[in-house]
Amino acid sequence: MRRNSSVVVVVLALVMVVASCSGGRGGSSNPKIPTVFSNYHLSGAISPVRDPSVIRFNNTYYAFSTDTGAPVSGSLPILCSQDRVAWACCGSVFGQIPQWVVKSVPGVLGLWAPDISYFNGLYHVYYAGSTFGSNTSVIGLATNTTLDQTDPNYQWIDQGEILGSNSTDDFNAIDPNILVDSGSVWLTFGSYWTGIKQRQIDPVTGGLLSSNPTVYSLAYRPNAQYDPIEGSSLVHKDSYYYLFVSFDDCCNPNPYQDTYRIMVGRGTSPNGPFVDMNGADLMQGGAAQLLAGDDVTWSGPGGQTAYVDAVNGDIVVFHAIHLPDGTPYLFCNSLTWTNGWPQIQP
Repeated sequence: MRRNSSVVVVVLALVMVVASCSGGRGGSSNPKIPTVFSNYHLSGAISPVRDPSVIRFNNTYYAFSTDTGAPVSGSLPILCSQDRVAWACCGSVFGQIPQWVVKSVPGVLGLWAPDISYFNGLYHVYYAGSTFGSNTSVIGLATNTTLDQTDPNYQWIDQGEILGSNSTDDFNAIDPNILVDSGSVWLTFGSYWTGIKQRQIDPVTGGLLSSNPTVYSLAYRPNAQYDPIEGSSLVHKDSYYYLFVSFDDCCNPNPYQDTYRIMVGRGTSPNGPFVDMNGADLMQGGAAQLLAGDDVTWSGPGGQTAYVDAVNGDIVVFHAIHLPDGTPYLFCNSLTWTNGWPQIQP
């Protein structure tokens, strides 16, 4: 999330008045509302939630999300569900923001956009520290041997900084996402500036792979002011790699002005190029729209993570802003595939 620095105080003031484990629901029976919104049926600790990432461990789904400023005990809150419908609070990664992040990013108020993955016998949460409108940012890593809090070995270990950016860089080191693909691990990241980037990860250490210093460029909007693209999620499904991104802006004090929308492109390599249904290159602003707000009950769907689940079916998690109150809600929807392209279902 880049977010406009001028709105940070207003946004935080808004979300802090919302209880972190409320059981309220959004939605409407208005027939003009798209099915994905009008059939909203999640319950439990579903707001305020931004930028969720999900994984299944045994029979439980775990969703990790951004610090919203609401009265949550800890940093990087975790939600749990057995059925992908009813969600409950089940802790957080950190008790507080790590001190190295505080020192590296002056003024940091919370950690953003955690991404959960599993490789080399460990669960990995990559997370971002930044401030609104700035690319003085860091991506950090925390690891755990299990997601079961009843296990005596349950403990999140902070591994420190993986990647950073500053005002002299042409990229922003936030919104991390991991793809584990046939033994190779890829970190996709980026927000505004020159778009979505990628680095290869050492599968043993979880850090950048020193033998491959290449920075891959995956998506860019050269004809859009400020290049409003972020929140990437890369998955491998059948013959293609799919890059999901969020276009446009989030987190405005007026929720009707949240213009986030979920877009996608595909390619035959994890490093791109990626194109949309019409063959337009994502490096030239191309992408197929999967979901936009309805401006009636929901605005700004985005911050998405796609999750390929061979056991219970593929899903996509994202947030959308409930209108008119401006509360960000968790969505967890089925992801189906038609003619090689994803579709978000109720």
